[in-house]
Amino acid sequence: MCKSIGIVVAVFALIGAACGGADSAGPDVATTSSPSSPADEDQEPSVAVAEPALGVLPDGPSALETLTAAEFPPALIDPDEIVSGGPPPDGIPPLDEPVFMDVVDALDIFQPEEAVVALEINGEAKAYPVQIMIWHEIANDEVGGVPVSVTYCPLCNSAVTYRREIRGVETTFGTSGRLFASALVMYDRATETMWTHFDGRAVVGLLAGEQLEAIASPLLSWKEFMESYPTGQVLDPEATGFGRSYGRNPYFGYDDEGTEPFLFTGITDPRAASKERVVGVELDGTSVAFTLDAISDGQAQATTYELAGTDIVVLWRSGQSTALEAESISEGRDVGSVGVFLPVVDGRALTLIANGDTFRDEETGSVWNATGEAIEGELAGTRLERVVHLDTFWFAWATYRPGSDLVEGT
Repeated sequence: MCKSIGIVVAVFALIGAACGGADSAGPDVATTSSPSSPADEDQEPSVAVAEPALGVLPDGPSALETLTAAEFPPALIDPDEIVSGGPPPDGIPPLDEPVFMDVVDALDIFQPEEAVVALEINGEAKAYPVQIMIWHEIANDEVGGVPVSVTYCPLCNSAVTYRREIRGVETTFGTSGRLFASALVMYDRATETMWTHFDGRAVVGLLAGEQLEAIASPLLSWKEFMESYPTGQVLDPEATGFGRSYGRNPYFGYDDEGTEPFLFTGITDPRAASKERVVGVELDGTSVAFTLDAISDGQAQATTYELAGTDIVVLWRSGQSTALEAESISEGRDVGSVGVFLPVVDGRALTLIANGDTFRDEETGSVWNATGEAIEGELAGTRLERVVHLDTFWFAWATYRPGSDLVEGT
């Protein structure tokens, strides 16, 4: 059997397993979205809508039960493009009560090169290993006093975190079992409106048109997280409440540029292969995607770029394996860890360059790591301001950010 056929068979097998309960000993699983026409960021409702009141959420029909109720505001995407991925709502079970352990107690539980979703808010740092998130896709949590939903979509290889508050009301998010543009479609448990994982927009349901606040949560290697946040915490794989084969990749072979995305029905942007890995950034309505070839070289590389009139710096460091290639999460090829930052400290612009496996700014000679912290020199202890970015596949970024610039390697 050729690899591409094997991938499809494997994904359907995973979908069939996805409805297992918390006590299921067998693997259970994951899937995510499918498109045709890109989401139109400038689309406005065709009817006048009253200004929503803070602290008040509407009551009415659920988008989990119907995508075309008369009570819904105009949908932001064609409901027909929201397709079933197989599992029922929460058939891929989110983690609603995630349990953590201290980094110091988990040093040998995870492999140094395996990917984790890293989140730091108000001085509290947590890691959500992809070996766990690939089976659950959403973790409803609180970090630094902020209620958040950490989301990971295996089919578009992207991690995004959102503040889980809508109009001042705290809620949680679940997996709808449906896909748009081969990306996870979530639903909020307050109104059961459909939300797209990739950009945090309510697209169909009572809250259509609402926008969640994104919080930077890059994919880092476990080693990078341990070194940068030694007093942080990490999800405990023994305390999820579910029987899953953590550490095994249920999407074996999916990270292959020669294959097409699962359940994607749209037209892909021909400027790059559908599954070419990119780093996507958007500022003030202007977006750009960098291919890995454009930002990676040797042990480390710093790439400065002007986006929407603002200088950003993309820091890449080797050492993170792709979770979606090999049978084991930790055994994929090295794709490196990426951070995107504003290279400014106290109003002073900095020029960062590669310095072995770290970075150095030309202005003060301070040494920086890939998480934007100065670890030696005049600015030691200083952190650069993060810019939200996505490590993802080209087809996903080009669908949600049509017309984005693409920076390719030479």
